[in-house]
Amino acid sequence: MKNNWLEEAESIRLESFHYDLPDERIARYPLYPRDGSKLLVYQNGGISHMRFTDLPDQLPSDMLLVFNNTKVIPARAYFQKATGATIEILLLHPEQPTQVINDAMLVQQSCVWECMIGNKKRWKKADVLATTIEVNGEEIELQVEYVDYDKNHIRLSWNTEAVFLDIVKALGEIPLPPYLNRDTEETDKQTYQTVYADQDGAVAAPTAGLHFTENTFSKLAAKGIKTSFLTLHVGAGTFQPIKASTVTEHKMHSEQVVFTRELIDALRDKAETIVPVGTTSLRSLESLYWYGVKLFRNETTEFQIEKLYPYPFEETELPSATESLNAIAAFMDQENRDHILGETEIFIFPGYRFRLCKGLVTNYHQPGSTLILLVAALVGADWTKIYQEALTNDYRFLSYGDSSLLWGSKKPVKS
Repeated sequence: MKNNWLEEAESIRLESFHYDLPDERIARYPLYPRDGSKLLVYQNGGISHMRFTDLPDQLPSDMLLVFNNTKVIPARAYFQKATGATIEILLLHPEQPTQVINDAMLVQQSCVWECMIGNKKRWKKADVLATTIEVNGEEIELQVEYVDYDKNHIRLSWNTEAVFLDIVKALGEIPLPPYLNRDTEETDKQTYQTVYADQDGAVAAPTAGLHFTENTFSKLAAKGIKTSFLTLHVGAGTFQPIKASTVTEHKMHSEQVVFTRELIDALRDKAETIVPVGTTSLRSLESLYWYGVKLFRNETTEFQIEKLYPYPFEETELPSATESLNAIAAFMDQENRDHILGETEIFIFPGYRFRLCKGLVTNYHQPGSTLILLVAALVGADWTKIYQEALTNDYRFLSYGDSSLLWGSKKPVKS
């Protein structure tokens, strides 16, 4: 049967993935305790309303939950010009001396990052901005200047041996999502992080994980549910709305992913029962499968998943989930690697066939966003029923909002 993926993709009507989200339904602050939120469970077309503390009871005991352990850095900083103008800088991605985010956190004295610039018209190409910050009890001067004005590549320089992560923590603030429409507060330093975050480098939190507590993990372990972790450093592009006329024209942001050998082995052991926590974990896991495809087909050893790479294949051309993971494990053995680092811009929209993920723990997403398309790819047209149920039953929406457990509506492909 011919794969008409492009024709089907271009027939998707993007206006069909909007819904009316009243402003008062946006959760601007988190609940306390973290696991006190509501939980909507969707399976086989049916919907149940529960509390997040019920999640372990809704999961089979032989499954694997996969979490994104990235940690949000204080990536937004403000600089005052002598004229009084305030320049806002939001760190996006390291460029020099390394593009590896974990390594970029340990750079000393100077580095270059791609940034978003607020009030750019008041910051001329030749201007050097400076501020004094206290790092580890010592006052130091930080300077910022353009390296590439058009690309918003900014050099940050400081006159001590402090690592860049220390500089960022002393300088910046946690960049809350723009739709919260409020200033960052001191409590956000803790509440806008998952309890298991330990890999610095994200500019947005993997918010599905904000509900999990140590008590939740204890209940999961008591039931025999396995947990494992990957790292996807969430970028600001996660908030980028779809403005293109067709899904294929939408520019997807590329994000850095890291997988350990421990995770690869856990996935191989549970290839039929994997559920990610959050859309970032889901996109990472599905990207991992496609990296295995590239290895299986001897295409390349580079981990770079382009946004539409998964779609043109005929089913008979593709390895099973287990075969893909085995190809990755074999490559890691051959190269004596204990982790894999890559980049993905995978775009998951209706018509996509899930390879590793059988369900999803997630919050409620912005109307017309790429994440709504992802949810629709998983549950089909029932995404509208799910969101209407959540609105009708007073669920809280977006980053600090309530949770859901969604099981895929389509028969999974071979494992």
